[in-house]
Amino acid sequence: MSVFRSRLDISGPEYAARREAMLAKLADLDAEHAKAVAGGGPKYVDRHRARGKLLARERIELLVDPDSPFLELSPLAAWGTDFPVGASVVTGIGVIEGVECVITANDPTVRGGASNPWTLRKTLRAADIALRNRMPYVNLVESGGADLPTQKEIFIPGGQIFRDLTRLSAAGIPTVALVFGNSTAGGAYVPGMSDYVVMVKEQAKVFLGGPPLVRMATGEESDDESLGGAEMHARTSGLADYLAADEHDALRMGRQIVRRLGWSKPGRAPLTASEPLYDEDDLLGIVPEDLKIPFDPREVIARVVDGSDFDEFKPLYGSSLVTGWAAVHGHPIGILANARGVLFGEEAQKAAQFIQLANQSRTPLVFLQNTTGYMVGKDYEQSGIIKHGAMMINAVSNSTVPHLTIVMGASYGAGNYGMCGRAYDPRFLFAWPSAKSAVMGPAQLAGVLSIVGRAAAESRGQVYDEEADAAMRQMVEAQIEAESLPYFLSGRLYDDGVIDPRDTRTVLGLCLSAIGNAPVADPAGYGVFRM
Repeated sequence: MSVFRSRLDISGPEYAARREAMLAKLADLDAEHAKAVAGGGPKYVDRHRARGKLLARERIELLVDPDSPFLELSPLAAWGTDFPVGASVVTGIGVIEGVECVITANDPTVRGGASNPWTLRKTLRAADIALRNRMPYVNLVESGGADLPTQKEIFIPGGQIFRDLTRLSAAGIPTVALVFGNSTAGGAYVPGMSDYVVMVKEQAKVFLGGPPLVRMATGEESDDESLGGAEMHARTSGLADYLAADEHDALRMGRQIVRRLGWSKPGRAPLTASEPLYDEDDLLGIVPEDLKIPFDPREVIARVVDGSDFDEFKPLYGSSLVTGWAAVHGHPIGILANARGVLFGEEAQKAAQFIQLANQSRTPLVFLQNTTGYMVGKDYEQSGIIKHGAMMINAVSNSTVPHLTIVMGASYGAGNYGMCGRAYDPRFLFAWPSAKSAVMGPAQLAGVLSIVGRAAAESRGQVYDEEADAAMRQMVEAQIEAESLPYFLSGRLYDDGVIDPRDTRTVLGLCLSAIGNAPVADPAGYGVFRM
């Protein structure tokens, strides 16, 4: 039988301590998410409502099917920067008339919905998800354009937003713009380059240059409505395909457009699913507070996959990496999960073979990260850890089946690469609040700098300043610790969001379903594996 039998003691003190630590992290996570939901704060929310307008998340809620899930992406974008958490835009995957769509919605309560550098990154990520997974792309537009003080970071790379819209359309992926307010300057090209455009009467304003700019450039006097109002674009310019009476009408029209697409999913239909045998709530007490302490990822797998049924591959070889076959919400998957953190040569070779097998059967791969990297030391270098690690990274890099990554704990060094970190382009990547990622652990990194500094001083015949060394190590450890935390990394869009461990099965199921909008990719072609 391949059904996993759990050995997790949920009544013991160790489990209780881990659970308490995770709940504290989740409370912090809720507080950070609340900042994104709050938008520009009560003053600007009230002002927006006083204009008779809906908030960004209210628009999304009315657009998607009733009682259907909305998987919000990158809600912590811009965390730890000078810009508000959330980056003044909401992005995610929602179901509209039974069709999974990527949805973006400007938040006009934050500086009028103006785009800052993190807004740009978040928007480009949403478009990339739509393109790679072949999902219709719906923009809910109300933005004053670029945040001008940061234009140097937005203007040149920002052109990709419009390129992406044309690439989506050229690939046969529908793009829809529902315009609720301002869509000015470069932002006018969002409706201009969308397949379908709806504008709200007496609210939508779409022009390359507003009245003040037109006056300065040409001396011409004009008003908003005649220059770029919704009715003008519906009757005169032809930019608007549909003129909505109000916001609710625009959202109804958006749903109608999607319904008429005749969209179908070419990917494999899921099989019959069954719930795990073990409670998802148990996931709160599995990851230790100290990530140097290993944990059994099979206990996680048993609480995520259908029927807790996990067919382990090569269980007696390369035991620091668990590999095997399972299903989530009826979608077959292959799983690679770190068991003891360190990746040795055997683990790397096992991973490469397993990834090749998944590509032969066209099975998506899920990476559950808790790795400190590849093993170092004379014996391991002589046994070929570099070429074995390269073999694993080669396999990950050239695999053409969809990859999904969950960072549960540590994600250090080249282990981040071999286990399909952000640079290896997984379709989706999420982190638990317990996750940490850096080139190496804070103490190790500070220690390396100390050793290098000490050796440099000795080579110059100088006495090493031990007091300065201690201060340096303390400062570096604090810096690396802060920069390895999930909020910091998620704020820079190195993942698609920090999630509650209990939501892992649901999030994976939504992502696997979304992936089914794209046809099964061609088989992989691999470079040379160094044996």
